[in-house]
Amino acid sequence: MIHTRAAVSRTAGSSYVLEDVTLEELRPDEVLVRIVGAGMCHTDMLPRNPALGMDLGPIILGHEGSGVVEQVGKRVAGVRPGDHVVISYASCGTCRNCLRAQPAYCQEFELRNVSGRYADGGTSARGSDGQPIANRWFGQSSFADHAVATERNVVVVDPELPLGLLGPLGCGLQTGAGAVLNEMRLSPGQSVAVFGAGAVGLAAVMAAKLAGASDIVVVDLHESRLDLAVSLGATRVVLGTKDNVVDEVKGAGPGVDFSFETTAVTEVISAAVEVLDRPGTAVLVGAGMGQLAVSPHQLSGRKITYVLEGNAVPQLFLPLLISFWKQGQFPFDRLIQTYPLDDINAADADFRSGKTIKPVLLTGQPSDQERP
Repeated sequence: MIHTRAAVSRTAGSSYVLEDVTLEELRPDEVLVRIVGAGMCHTDMLPRNPALGMDLGPIILGHEGSGVVEQVGKRVAGVRPGDHVVISYASCGTCRNCLRAQPAYCQEFELRNVSGRYADGGTSARGSDGQPIANRWFGQSSFADHAVATERNVVVVDPELPLGLLGPLGCGLQTGAGAVLNEMRLSPGQSVAVFGAGAVGLAAVMAAKLAGASDIVVVDLHESRLDLAVSLGATRVVLGTKDNVVDEVKGAGPGVDFSFETTAVTEVISAAVEVLDRPGTAVLVGAGMGQLAVSPHQLSGRKITYVLEGNAVPQLFLPLLISFWKQGQFPFDRLIQTYPLDDINAADADFRSGKTIKPVLLTGQPSDQERP
């Protein structure tokens, strides 16, 4: 048995509670990671929204973890204790899509990532009351001092890197950058409109600049985020409260080659289709309750797709993003604000209000109450 501490979401709508948790012995393909940092993502809010009725609690959330491997299962060959790792999404490794190097579309993706449990329905964590706690959120549940992952969903990184800041690469930043580089395959001179200047949208902005986009238009409700978007590569920005957002995005031209939608708001999804030139492609990634409603004629020469995890193979794509960061071309650290794990509820509040773009929870750090 492994004893650790975790931020547990007991019921939808309730605050996180720091609790002592016991983890079972590792399965053969698993690794125990001492978490150093964990990004907070919009997807972590979904099980905590009573309106969605997911009812996964009690659950340990967090799916952008980074840390140091402490133990490995008996069949683990490519990861060793002491390795520094970033943890990404889970996949089975044996279905046809995994074998085609498309693990983001693993046939067990939902079971292994958004159920909070193993694919067989089990869990390996218990609270001090002896009752099960779901701890397989995206194959990691990293809002904790320790997380259990698998060899397949950890990426070994250089121990000289700032490990605590790398966690967001495993999901949000991978999703935004991957949508541009892997899914759109945006070419130099093409154009893109990004709806939502959160971490995912701004990762797309940085990737579009890397790819040589001639026009990068960003739409958001917060002027401060639009200013940041410009500093990261946006060529034009549009305040989302305007009545003529579509016209503002299209400007004097026929529309953009690509649009990228991160908000999952019905009206914004519609706008992401309307701003397209023909041909044009809208890439959707927002998780929420918004609906896609289009008339068939709107799809003349246009395509719409929904992309998971930037269609990325983490072991290949995350080292690429890190190399771009080291060259100063993907400055994702500018989006991050750190908080001690003990201050998770403050981080959650700042994230919901829009005050913080990408909270990262650091373990082993003093809370505000504990600082001198």
